[in-house]
Amino acid sequence: MSEDGFHVHGPHDHELEHAGHGGDNFSSKIAVITAIMATAGAIFGFQAGSTQNDAAMFKNKAAIVKTEAADKWNFYQAKSNKQNLAELALSIPGTDKDKYNADIARYKSEKEELKKQAEELDIASVEWEDKSAEFMHRHHRWAQSMTALQIAISMAAITLLTRKKWLEYSSYGLGGIGVTLAALAWLHI
Repeated sequence: MSEDGFHVHGPHDHELEHAGHGGDNFSSKIAVITAIMATAGAIFGFQAGSTQNDAAMFKNKAAIVKTEAADKWNFYQAKSNKQNLAELALSIPGTDKDKYNADIARYKSEKEELKKQAEELDIASVEWEDKSAEFMHRHHRWAQSMTALQIAISMAAITLLTRKKWLEYSSYGLGGIGVTLAALAWLHI
C-alpha cells in the first residue's frame, strides 16, 4: 500500500492472500504428506547410518578376534615345534630322558589348552562376522526405504506442479513401499 492509499495487487498477491483460507486442499494435502515422508526419511536415514556403523564395528571385532585366534594357533605351532625337538632329543645318546619326557608332557598339555582357546576364538570370529552381515543386511533395508521415500518426495513435488492424480498415487505408493521396507528392517527380515 502506498502513502496516498492507492494499492495495486499482482496476481500472485491475490493467490497468496487466499491460500491460507482453505483455498487449495490438494496442495495442502501433498505438503502434509511430503512433510511426513521427509520426517520418516530422516528417521530411516539415521537407522541406515546406525546399522552401517554397527556392522563395521562388528566386522572390526571379528578381525580382532581372528587375529587373536591366529596368535593362539602360532603359539600352538611353536609348542609343537618344541615338542618335536624334545622328542628328537630323546633319540640322542646320553641325554636326560626324564627332563625331555617332562618337557614333552608339558608341551602336550600347553598345546591342548592353546588349541581349545584358538578354536573358541575361531568360533567367536565367525559369530562376529555373522552379526556384521546381519546388520549390513538391515542397513541395506533402511537405505532402500530411505531411497523409496526420497523418490516419493520428488514425485510429490512434481505432483504439485502438474496436479496429476497418477503422480500423486505413485508418490503414495512409493511412500508405502518405503515404509514397508523400513518395517522389514525393523523386524530384521
